[in-house]
Amino acid sequence: MILVGQYDSPYTRRVAVSLHLLGFDFEHDKRSVFADFDSMRTTNPLGRIPSLILDDGTTLIDSAAILDWLDQQVGPERALLPPNGPARQQALQCVALASGTIDKVMGIGYERHIRPERYRWPDWITRCRTQAEGGLAGLARLSWPADERLGQPWITTACMMRYVRLAVHDLLPRGRYPALDAVSDRCEALPAFKATWPADYVVPSSA
Repeated sequence: MILVGQYDSPYTRRVAVSLHLLGFDFEHDKRSVFADFDSMRTTNPLGRIPSLILDDGTTLIDSAAILDWLDQQVGPERALLPPNGPARQQALQCVALASGTIDKVMGIGYERHIRPERYRWPDWITRCRTQAEGGLAGLARLSWPADERLGQPWITTACMMRYVRLAVHDLLPRGRYPALDAVSDRCEALPAFKATWPADYVVPSSA
């Protein structure tokens, strides 16, 4: 298998972490959606990441679809999301809060770094920030038992936190949400997270 996408993308990173935790062997294709856009479109017509190229040549796109496929391969006992019932709904709601926060922080980044300065909309940046802050506060209100099995809610939330702290560093200072700090600390100490550490945030460029 080949995972396409850089680890500064929290969506790529959560797939990579999941692959490691579930014991899948894979290669990492580090093409960038900005620097390698034309090439990326040959893998995913949308020119987005992540993509997962399977051993038979099939290409899966979108992190949620990839993660669903991984869960199906390992079965319900090892899957990173509960298979059904209230536990699944709760997990999906948590993942929705974390991924929604990612999207709003990405919106801030694109507005600041992609849109020409004269066209930037400060009120939109403020709105995205307010929405991201709401997502973080919502996640902080959830229960995060230290002995809970590490599933997709933990993985996606930890990947989100690292991304936020790289992209909009003043949005999530350490100590603002101790419960979320504990999530990040637990996850980032694991080999699967260390192997996918995004050393820096690559500012998007339209070049």
